[in-house]
Amino acid sequence: MNSKALNTTRSFFLHFIFWVGVWVFYIYFFSYNSNDTNYITWFSGLLLPVTIIATYLTNFILIPKFLLTKRYFKFSLYTLYSLILSAYLILMAIFGGYIFVTDLNITKIPPMGRNFIFIFILVYLVVGLFSFITILKHNLQDKTQLKILENKILETTLQIKEQELDYLKKQIHPHFLFNTLNTIYAFALKKSEYTPELILKLSNLLDYILYQIQKPKVFLTDEIEHLKEYIDLEKIRFQDRLDIQVHLKNIPDDLAIPPMLLIPFVENAFKHGSILNGKLTILVSLEYRNNKTLYFTIRNSTLESPESDTGGIGLKNIAKRLDLLFPDNYTFKRVVSDDWYFIELTLLNKTEENGEIL
Repeated sequence: MNSKALNTTRSFFLHFIFWVGVWVFYIYFFSYNSNDTNYITWFSGLLLPVTIIATYLTNFILIPKFLLTKRYFKFSLYTLYSLILSAYLILMAIFGGYIFVTDLNITKIPPMGRNFIFIFILVYLVVGLFSFITILKHNLQDKTQLKILENKILETTLQIKEQELDYLKKQIHPHFLFNTLNTIYAFALKKSEYTPELILKLSNLLDYILYQIQKPKVFLTDEIEHLKEYIDLEKIRFQDRLDIQVHLKNIPDDLAIPPMLLIPFVENAFKHGSILNGKLTILVSLEYRNNKTLYFTIRNSTLESPESDTGGIGLKNIAKRLDLLFPDNYTFKRVVSDDWYFIELTLLNKTEENGEIL
């Protein structure tokens, strides 16, 4: 038996049990102050189809087609028609019982069976109970469908986020490699003795980019080592025209961050920095404070703001990547003042202990 047939059988069985229960309830209710079980049983049997018609008409036509679709005028109008039809059928059940069951002997009709208003209310109590169950079931189904939809939206959002992060990584890496290869090319043209050393250091960086970058997190100490590799490359290029200082403080061995998070800032400082008084000056500071905040600053001498490089993809992609990776636990500031370009990045570690920056 397939799933659809099984659900149909289950639904039929539940409805059958429900209406048997209503019929038993009618028998019990009309037995008050009456011992005529024959009339009570037959009258309850006559009233049951009337209740079923009123209930199904309300729950399978009026509620789904008019109430749930917010067609309130038609719902009110057709509900009035349904009430009139139910009243007519109830009267037919009363007269039918009086004519065919009591043989026109009104004394055989129990007190509860003579009151039309009471019987009408009784019928619509059953209709109301069934309607309550129907609307409750509809709301639960809606909530389930909404939850499924929310999960699908969340999954799609996460996929888009991952794709965008991957896209930004692919943009940052060629940008980083392009500048480094330009440096090697310039030294190769000069047949510089530093060219082999440059190639070796670039090889180490390529190993980091091609393999470690695929991981969601890397140890901060590894990121720092490759940061130093890149700085060594630039030291060879600038020779005595570079003054760079790197200050590290309280760096835990087990702290992890997304790969290539800090190197693009340093690369950006070299790309946009200006030589003033014969030197390009870069100051880098990295500190882990109070076991919860990673504080990174970098400043470089400059004559103009990097924002003037509208065609660049460095800082723009860094900012987008930060938004995706740390939507609510980072600050990123950029300031130009007195021939300095200053960047400050703080990341809040939301884990209870050292371990990783979320």
